[in-house]
Amino acid sequence: MTDLKEVARLAGVSRATAARAFASPEVVRAETRERVFVAARELGFRPNRLGRQLRLQTTNLIGVIVPNLLNPVFAEQFQAMERAARARGYNLLLATTDYSAERESAVVEELLRQRVDGLVLTVTDAEHNRVLESLAIEDTPFVLAYHQTDNEEYSAVSVDNRAGMALATRYLINAGHRRIAMVAGPVMQSDRARLRYGGYRDAMNEGGLEARPVIEMPAHTNADFAVLEPLLRGPTAPSALVCSNDLLAISLIAELRRNGWGVPERLSVIGFDGITLGTQMHPTLCSVVQPITELAHIVIDQLLSRIAGAAPVSHCLPCHIRPGESTQPYQEMLHAQPQ
Repeated sequence: MTDLKEVARLAGVSRATAARAFASPEVVRAETRERVFVAARELGFRPNRLGRQLRLQTTNLIGVIVPNLLNPVFAEQFQAMERAARARGYNLLLATTDYSAERESAVVEELLRQRVDGLVLTVTDAEHNRVLESLAIEDTPFVLAYHQTDNEEYSAVSVDNRAGMALATRYLINAGHRRIAMVAGPVMQSDRARLRYGGYRDAMNEGGLEARPVIEMPAHTNADFAVLEPLLRGPTAPSALVCSNDLLAISLIAELRRNGWGVPERLSVIGFDGITLGTQMHPTLCSVVQPITELAHIVIDQLLSRIAGAAPVSHCLPCHIRPGESTQPYQEMLHAQPQ
């Protein structure tokens, strides 16, 4: 593993100068500082306050990394975390990644250069993530939000994504639906979407029903009717759709209605997240509710424990169905359709 001495050698400076470039960049000449940073990038060295050696004082800053703020689930999470952190004397620095693994690496580097005391991350795939592996090796305090992980070196707070989507699918089965499909973004990019698809399959198999391949949209939160339309024709067309997140469900409902497909008259739609926006639309969105505020508070508590030296711990929170007007029993759909 690369150490500070190798970085200093490549940059042509002393180890002490390289250390100052990371710990107190303002006291190092810009040209020298940049040489050190370039060398660190080339060698894959992550200056986590130099393995705690340089953490002689805290900044009371927490770095927060989320995919984007277009999805209200992350905006609601950030607002709740900010309140919780402020009450404990901490401020938050926010960065977004747009579901890009390369961007995740870059923003982690930048936040660590800002000397944050710890990180809260929602990444694309927590199970295959070199950034997280490096953070764990370097003993940088971090907590994952919305991820389930079997890695005992990671702290994580989430709901049971698989069980939550199974709950949504059973809700539709209990309402009489038998032809149910799942809609998601690029499913192989997101560990959360993969778990939710697994939950959909579990419930369908449990009910003796055919689990269909995921209907994959080009983006995580935007529906494309052209992808969906061919699947809505014929005797095997679904009567209900489960969506991997609420914003995708809201976009899907808009696309369906724009193209003459009534919701829930012709298709029932259910989302996953429980964002407030879903209660303010028409029809109101039926959704699997994640306890976003509770999750945010536990994330901050857990991160501050990690900063204080506690071992990693994971929490799995309960979720529940919020009924909405976007679903209705299958028999009511039949009666509502023209004879």
